Amino acid sequence: MIVRNEEQRYLRQALQTHRPWIDRAVIIDDGSTDNTVALCQELLEGVPLVMLENRASRFADEVSLRKQQWETTIATGPEWILNLDADEILTADFGMQRDQLLRSSEEAIYFRLFDMWSDTHYREDQYWQAHAYYRPFLVRYRPGLIYEWKETPQHCGRFPLTIQHFAYGCHTPRVKHYGWAREEDRIRKFERYQALDPEARYGWREQYESILDTDPRLLPWME
Repeated sequence: MIVRNEEQRYLRQALQTHRPWIDRAVIIDDGSTDNTVALCQELLEGVPLVMLENRASRFADEVSLRKQQWETTIATGPEWILNLDADEILTADFGMQRDQLLRSSEEAIYFRLFDMWSDTHYREDQYWQAHAYYRPFLVRYRPGLIYEWKETPQHCGRFPLTIQHFAYGCHTPRVKHYGWAREEDRIRKFERYQALDPEARYGWREQYESILDTDPRLLPWME
């Protein structure tokens, strides 16, 4: 997990939800100025934890941050890597399926991600349909491979491109992404993309512009 100033956001809920399912935690703190690090240490007490603190944020060059996360993680010798952001929460059925998934012959486990626009609704329209596709969140680590990345400073992906060649399966657990769930989150993200990708070289301009829509199409989340 990569974290930055998450103390008052969704980190507590994320760590409390995921703690029973992990054997070791690797967290990169990307220049937090609040109590994010202390909160991680508190909520993961008793769980082996690698906590790496960047003095200044590296998110303006996201690929270097993701590489740092990957290298720090594989240095622990993992069998499987579950990669979630601090505002992403897996549904409870993952816990019921975890052991079966880890025993499968698949090397990458794909789930659907839902962009929550509130605690109870997710967005679905021409610009927001991430949940229509499956994407990797859990990957079996294969030592000895050369892992290559999408070398872009934004939207580089959470895993190396190499895992696209892994045998994979699409499964029913879902990921609730709360990064857009509050108005202040949306404003902050809109301003960040305007600053880091003003020409929309790495993202989708129309989607950026739609972040602050006043009446988006929302659908109720169903457990």
